[in-house]
Amino acid sequence: MSDITAQGQLEAIPNVLSARYASTDMNAIWSPSRRIVCERKLWIAVLRAQAALGVKIAPEVITDYESVVRVVNLTSIARREARCRHDVKARIEEFCAIAGHEQIHRGMTSRDLTENVEQLLIRESLELVRDRMVAVLACLVKAAQTHAELVMVARTHNVAAQATTLGKRFANGAEETILGIERLEDLLNRYPLRGLKGPVGTRLDQLDLLGDPAKVDRLEQIVAHHLGFSRVLDSVGQVYPRTLDLDVVSAIVQAVSAPADVCTTLRLMAGHEFVTEGFVEGQVGSSAMPHKMNARSCERVSSLRTVLDGYLMMTTSLAGRQWNEGDVSCSAARRVIFPDVFLAADGLLQTAISVFNEMKVFEGRLTAEVQNDLPFLASTRMLAGAVAAGLGREEAYELLKEHALSAALNRRSGIGGATLTDRVADDPRIPLDREALLDLMPEAAHFVGSAADQIARVVVRAQAFINEHREAASTSPQMRV
Repeated sequence: MSDITAQGQLEAIPNVLSARYASTDMNAIWSPSRRIVCERKLWIAVLRAQAALGVKIAPEVITDYESVVRVVNLTSIARREARCRHDVKARIEEFCAIAGHEQIHRGMTSRDLTENVEQLLIRESLELVRDRMVAVLACLVKAAQTHAELVMVARTHNVAAQATTLGKRFANGAEETILGIERLEDLLNRYPLRGLKGPVGTRLDQLDLLGDPAKVDRLEQIVAHHLGFSRVLDSVGQVYPRTLDLDVVSAIVQAVSAPADVCTTLRLMAGHEFVTEGFVEGQVGSSAMPHKMNARSCERVSSLRTVLDGYLMMTTSLAGRQWNEGDVSCSAARRVIFPDVFLAADGLLQTAISVFNEMKVFEGRLTAEVQNDLPFLASTRMLAGAVAAGLGREEAYELLKEHALSAALNRRSGIGGATLTDRVADDPRIPLDREALLDLMPEAAHFVGSAADQIARVVVRAQAFINEHREAASTSPQMRV
């Protein structure tokens, strides 16, 4: 440590979410150089609009700015910021210096630049997350259809309850995924731009520059069109409402929770050797135990979901905390939240898609458990049959509970003895003989209710999203490690 200090150099710590988990696509949206290019393009768009609305700006000025829009020197900008201690002023100085003019940022405040560009990046990121969610949906629909008839033991409270199908389990995840996609698309359709509002939101400086409220309105419309927004907020202060950030982050958390739920279930199933998330050539499960094939990718999904909880809490704490027309008390937190919330969500979704693509199902293990537990899974049918035969519902419940618990405890203890079917058939208090009980327990496929119909309905709804975003649905995941 002392040697490093003696060198007088700071070794930058990489952003783990960027370097380890998120895709190149999401990293590209939020790269420092691209953000600066987007800001410069906004300045130029404002210049062009101001010139068209009567402000005297020579055409060559705009041309000169355009010629260096992609000449980005992050080191030079950092030196300027270290001197002036203001990030936007540093970027103004840099752009003007390389263009040879001092014409940008007229009538604008820092937030006119940073908030609008950041909203552009947020919207682009929401669209990419939506596309990732469609890819997740396509995977879950495929799994639901593939395993639509594979009967398995369903669990509530992680305890065997009734029968379902593995396809129905994946359809459950698909329907929750649809809810997440719908939330994202609703947000994208109504997500508003802050616009050019000036230091306190009154647009005074643009009005002084242009001299006409209609021209100020037109300027704002041109900027919104440049950024791809159809809706602009009418009345804000220096910053847009931080409740809008809360809307964004909560929508992200809701969306990714669907694949996170499925991955949690797969982790549990892997522990019973019902499935594996996939184990590629050369992969290692443990540095100590050669036999281990851990559900490490599902665990990563759970961990990144926890990371997103932290960002949701941070964003919640910013909503409703602005002073008067605005302050910068949220700036450090927001520099962390954005882009990291999108990097984390992207890493989670990329990992989930990889899991769903590579997972293997051990049908024999699932079928064996169903056969072993079938009498217990039929306990609700026994209850209904006993009541239909004349027994009171609560009396029947207590008698069946007595036999079910005894049979289960004996089985778990290795004692063996009479099966649940034998116990009920031999109990004169219960009006169900062996033949009646066997009639209540036909093939396992008769125990899954309307699972097939439910799967079919979810598939139809899912297919609409998949058809609308075919390219996104077929995208292969990028697993960084």
